[in-house]
Amino acid sequence: MLSVRPRIAELVFQLYGRSLHPELFEFHRSRQIERAGYRANIQITNAGHVVTWQYDGITLTEVAAGAHHPLPQRRRLMSHPLKDTCTDDLECRGGITYHVEFSLEPVPRETFWTYQKELTQIGAREGLLHCFEPSGRIGLGAMSYIHMESRDRSQKIQAFHTFPDDYAIVKSQSVFMLPK
Repeated sequence: MLSVRPRIAELVFQLYGRSLHPELFEFHRSRQIERAGYRANIQITNAGHVVTWQYDGITLTEVAAGAHHPLPQRRRLMSHPLKDTCTDDLECRGGITYHVEFSLEPVPRETFWTYQKELTQIGAREGLLHCFEPSGRIGLGAMSYIHMESRDRSQKIQAFHTFPDDYAIVKSQSVFMLPK
């Protein structure tokens, strides 16, 4: 099990058509949401997050993790390195659709610290927030913030993960939509 954040160059974004064993991750914060027949379990991990979304016998698990993290290959539906910008869509059986957009944004040092401060203030009031211990090189640690919007026909998850050693921010937005 990883005990520190992986290097930013080693991050991957994956989607599975099944749940993953919780023993594979170290969870720092979590929240469960139930609405209109679907259930979402949102968790912050060392490298990013895990979202397990279930509806009518269908399970989708989204993972932002390190490329060397020991994750299974079976029923992996998508896998992208977390660099630059990416958009992907998937239509599942039963008419469920999944849409994701993510980006890795290197930013100037001053912008990074301002952004991290703003996310910490927002996260203290709403969503799911975890501030990590400093890595030793830089006085402030990384942070992860997840904002959730639940509607009767959709679930939107916005995640922000900061990497102070690289002055970089990973942003993702996922939408799980019920059939029409």
